[in-house]
Amino acid sequence: MQRTDYHTHTPLCQHAEGTPQAFVQQALALGLTTYGVADHAPMPPEQEPYDEWRMLCSDLPRYFDWIEQARAAAGNQLQILSGLECDWLPDIAPWITELRRRHNWDYLIGSVHYIFRHKSVDDSLYAETSITDSVEEDWHLYWQAITSMVRSGLFDIVGHIDLVKIWGHIPEGDLMRFYTPALDALQESGMAVEINTAGWHKRCAEQYPTTPLLRELLQRRIPIVIDSDAHSPEHLSRGWEQAVALLRELSGTQLRQFDHPAPNNSNTILKAYGLR
Repeated sequence: MQRTDYHTHTPLCQHAEGTPQAFVQQALALGLTTYGVADHAPMPPEQEPYDEWRMLCSDLPRYFDWIEQARAAAGNQLQILSGLECDWLPDIAPWITELRRRHNWDYLIGSVHYIFRHKSVDDSLYAETSITDSVEEDWHLYWQAITSMVRSGLFDIVGHIDLVKIWGHIPEGDLMRFYTPALDALQESGMAVEINTAGWHKRCAEQYPTTPLLRELLQRRIPIVIDSDAHSPEHLSRGWEQAVALLRELSGTQLRQFDHPAPNNSNTILKAYGLR
């Protein structure tokens, strides 16, 4: 099994560190075959600055240069892919469409952080309370957004699909009432879902997605990738072995890897692995 990581960040998002060369050096030391760069995408210019943890539109040229420096450092030893982690918000689809046109991305990760404008589920402000004063309502709005994002058809991978659990706020009862609409949408879309290992290092102390949800994804044969959400070279591919062990324990067989695609050709990658 080839070791890959498609969800990683750069200092341009204002809360990550490391040089292109340091990331490449770490990737080679770990035996990665593919290192994907997918930093937080800018918001529309008229909404900037939206928050303090993403690049600005004016940073995109520097972002492309960062990726090219990584490719130069890697030579023919490591495949470097270009992507973005894009936030899904009401009325954001035209902007995501515009971003897709601006560069020949290898893939786009779609994520939900915000359930209200400027109210992010992973903000420490909500570590001890819910955003809406109701955990049930937080989850309802969050999973509604995930389902809408999947149905948009604009993305290739779902990022940290159940991020809403980050602070350990979980509604009572069977959580499938939240998951099922998103699972149905995923089955129709062919999108991949990442096992995001960063969850093991958050208060929830669990990978995204939670094991029962991961089991359901596997049973429905929804494609899976393993990502670290690295914000420094030291975090690159963190938890890979643990994630692989979990997949084996659940008898999952549909791990998807974008190995040996034509560089900068998303359609080639996705068609080759049945993701489009």
